[in-house]
Amino acid sequence: MKKKQRYSGIVYSTDETFAYQEANSDETETLPNHKQQLRVMLNKKMRGGKTVTLVTGFVGTVDDLDALGKKLKQKCGVGGSTKDGEIIIQGDFKQRILQLLSDEGYRVKLAGG
Repeated sequence: MKKKQRYSGIVYSTDETFAYQEANSDETETLPNHKQQLRVMLNKKMRGGKTVTLVTGFVGTVDDLDALGKKLKQKCGVGGSTKDGEIIIQGDFKQRILQLLSDEGYRVKLAGG
């Protein structure tokens, strides 16, 4: 497990009055479903020739992204992951995910041909 450093970019300070100020690490607030603009596409790059379905464009917290990813994986009956603001679903489920997301009230577009 990777430890998160407490101080970012500070090695040492000789200033006795120095007070470290942490950067704002506030996550963006999750937009309501009808304001989300999601894109669904197929991808084979850097995956050993295997096809995955990518859902990009989600604006919100990591927990909400994980919850949406979990719901999509369960509905499709396959594995996948969420990272870097993307939901990765194993296999070609472009049409099914498009339908599931639009039923949930998301604005969805197909991308990438």
